[in-house]
Amino acid sequence: MEYHVPVLLESVIDGLNLKKDGIYVDATFGGGGHTKAILENLAEGKVFGIDQDEDAVREAEKIHNKSFEFIPGNFRFIKRYLSLAGIKTIDGILADLGVSSHQFDVPERGFSIRTDSELDMRMDRSSGVTARTVLNQYKEADLTKMFRQYGEIGNAGKLASAIVSARINKPVQTTSDLLKIIRKFTPAKHENKFFARVFQALRIEVNDELNALKEFLQQCPELLSRGEGWPSSLIIHLKTGW
Repeated sequence: MEYHVPVLLESVIDGLNLKKDGIYVDATFGGGGHTKAILENLAEGKVFGIDQDEDAVREAEKIHNKSFEFIPGNFRFIKRYLSLAGIKTIDGILADLGVSSHQFDVPERGFSIRTDSELDMRMDRSSGVTARTVLNQYKEADLTKMFRQYGEIGNAGKLASAIVSARINKPVQTTSDLLKIIRKFTPAKHENKFFARVFQALRIEVNDELNALKEFLQQCPELLSRGEGWPSSLIIHLKTGW
């Protein structure tokens, strides 16, 4: 399945304030749309693409440009990756956060409520923890905390309790399994929004997203300190959806 064209492409490229010989990082490479646009604006510069998704690895292999280097991994280790490449400072960083439409459209990834599929939700499918692991092994208190903190769900305790009770008889394995349990807690007229928040909370937990983002952002100021002259840029874009 092909990746979709990245949103706000022109605005992102303008915001990066590109220079021909600059060094840039696309910290969430995905389908490579942003990286390709950056490369079109460079002469002697360099673009590093980072992504932990195996689909992104395949997309990176399609780019044949001496100014591009792909790094398979999590952007929380950005400084380490760049250091291994001999890079200490850069001119700009782009991070397009959240789940891509491509990931939503692949049923077996388990990110979406649109199809009945196994509850996976891993960005890095070589990691051990899936959404199924969380739902079937976490204690009720931990599930409550997760739904409250990452999904801002008011009835998080009742939701967690219902999941713990249901899994005694049958493991929560698929999208339909989970929706069947939580449907009775859904606020009237806000069904999709509620489901999206539940799935968001699970995805953030499975991928340790907030800690990864915190570690990433803590490293950005030092990486962007190239001295006086051409200003460095950090572009953060948050995708939403379900």
